Amino acid sequence: MFIDTHCHFNFPAFVTDLDNSINHIRQAQITGLIIPAVCADHFSQILQLSGQYHELYAALGLHPIYQHSPTDLEILVDKVSTHSKKIVAIGEIGLDRYDNSIAWQQQLNFFRAQLSIAKRFDLPILVHSRKTHDVIYHELHQANLPCRGVIHGFSGSYQQAMQFVKLGYYIGVGGVISYARANKTRQTIAKLPLESLVLETDAPDMPLSGRQGQINRPENIVDIFKILCQLRPENPIEIRDTILTNTLTLFNRINKMEILNQT
Repeated sequence: MFIDTHCHFNFPAFVTDLDNSINHIRQAQITGLIIPAVCADHFSQILQLSGQYHELYAALGLHPIYQHSPTDLEILVDKVSTHSKKIVAIGEIGLDRYDNSIAWQQQLNFFRAQLSIAKRFDLPILVHSRKTHDVIYHELHQANLPCRGVIHGFSGSYQQAMQFVKLGYYIGVGGVISYARANKTRQTIAKLPLESLVLETDAPDMPLSGRQGQINRPENIVDIFKILCQLRPENPIEIRDTILTNTLTLFNRINKMEILNQT
């Protein structure tokens, strides 16, 4: 049984044939799936999806490479305060120095504001970080969130990963480990404490090796898990069970009994 901690299930690749998409994740034994928002326009749709299907959970946030307004922060606070039942995180939030379309100071302002919101509502965060690990670490250290969160799509060094782990954050393991050229990331994921890992697909983005140009799907979390098992010294059952425990511990608003009853 798997929980995909980061899947943009509200994107057209999935909602244009929603019943079929739901059937696919059920057949893949995905018992939970967290849908992160990238902008305020997506909040209502994600909340509707999470209310419609028991497997789906919402993470609301403002992505760093999208344009936002101060009003969007007000909408975020309103949604989180009035739809708490299936909102399990604030995300996708963070910083990005790879895409320069949004001014750096604006990114920082929105990131800091959302860290404050996460702290106010005692929610974990889904953190987008590209070429910004050192700054992100500093901001997270300063924020001192009670629930911590996930460093999404991590592809830094072992030393950088351990900084986040020691701060109490989890590392998101996705399709990047399927690429032989991503040797640094593969070695990092192989060495990190198993208790610091969660699974994610970032579908429909981040396709696995050999599937470039194809739509990534949440069902591919099964293949990510198999690759992870090849990299790790522990047996697959221990890896599966520990990662499930990690996920349910961090995202403590997920219906644990509902998940465990399906395992």
